[in-house]
Amino acid sequence: MEPNFQALRKEFPVLARKTYLNSGSYCALANDVKAAFDAYMEDRLLVGANWDMWITKNESVRALTATLLHASPDEIAVTASVSAGLNAIASALDFKGTRNKVVISDFEFPTNAQIWHAQEPRGAHVVHVPRAPDGYIPLENFAKAIDDKTLIVAITHVCFRNGAKLDIPGIVRLARAHGALVLLDCYQAVGSLDIDVKSLDLDFAAGGMLKYLLGTAGIGFLYVRDSIIRSLLPTNSGWFAQANIGAMDITANRPAPSARRFEAGTPPVVNCYAAEAGLKFLLAVGTPAIEKRNQALTRRCMERLREIDWPSVTPEQDERRGATVAVPSRNSGGLSAELMKQDIVTSHRDDNVRASFHFYNDMDDVESFIAAMQKLRGSFGPR
Repeated sequence: MEPNFQALRKEFPVLARKTYLNSGSYCALANDVKAAFDAYMEDRLLVGANWDMWITKNESVRALTATLLHASPDEIAVTASVSAGLNAIASALDFKGTRNKVVISDFEFPTNAQIWHAQEPRGAHVVHVPRAPDGYIPLENFAKAIDDKTLIVAITHVCFRNGAKLDIPGIVRLARAHGALVLLDCYQAVGSLDIDVKSLDLDFAAGGMLKYLLGTAGIGFLYVRDSIIRSLLPTNSGWFAQANIGAMDITANRPAPSARRFEAGTPPVVNCYAAEAGLKFLLAVGTPAIEKRNQALTRRCMERLREIDWPSVTPEQDERRGATVAVPSRNSGGLSAELMKQDIVTSHRDDNVRASFHFYNDMDDVESFIAAMQKLRGSFGPR
């Protein structure tokens, strides 16, 4: 049975005051997540250093993330950010041999490019897969870049600039044909789409809790396929990455046999409270239903934009689109600010305003956005 999305809207107080279309930057705050912050403050005041509770929360986030991704808890590292997880992976890879190529795309968030370029002094050869003239990156462009020298293909799921979704199954097939590893940066997708890391045959997946996972900033996750964990020894480490956290051993680095070896120091305690609440809420709704709803909302938004003669740059095909609709503007920052004055919360990247939808949005939100855009077209339309 489909969730009662209209009833769920009541769990996000901001929706009574704003048309909130900014989940691709920071999700709307749910009552349960706010209550989780309050619970942390109560524990902090009454107990202080409540390590037993903190560890319980951290492990709960690990287990819930595993459920979300269709993985096992031992394959999940709870990180401070995507950058922390990617740096741990990069530190464990050897770029000295002939297989030293890192394939990324022109759709990447800066982190997933900068970290790999930072490995160039260690021997990494970083190759960017370019866009086609229509603005998308087709599979054939990846086929030209991935070869037997490729060590890892590190690509985004959904582009933060324009909402385009890459053909991940096709890219994985290309990588496997050449014996390369695959890392998926799913920050702009996870929670808005249903993601099964096993079905996708990924080696790594990284994301964070502040967007579609309904949590907060300062906490992320890293999935590492179980069969390769023990073969990777990160030099980025810390006491929570050890096999026995309580050993307090200063004589050696003894990494955990699980994906915890990709963690570092003290976990992001207060953020674990919020992330746990957000994940529980999201899983109760169900990502298959969420994906279906987001496709309908974005499709309708794009149809209405064409009707007012201001089409988006986001791909129209459902299989090529995430939960964001990007609209070109000659002054995207000014347009976003003007929409905010009308209580419509968006964001902007490059020359595009981004309307990022989630399950708590509805068709009335689409119409509010379109009505405002129609009035502003003369001042902020595309170049």
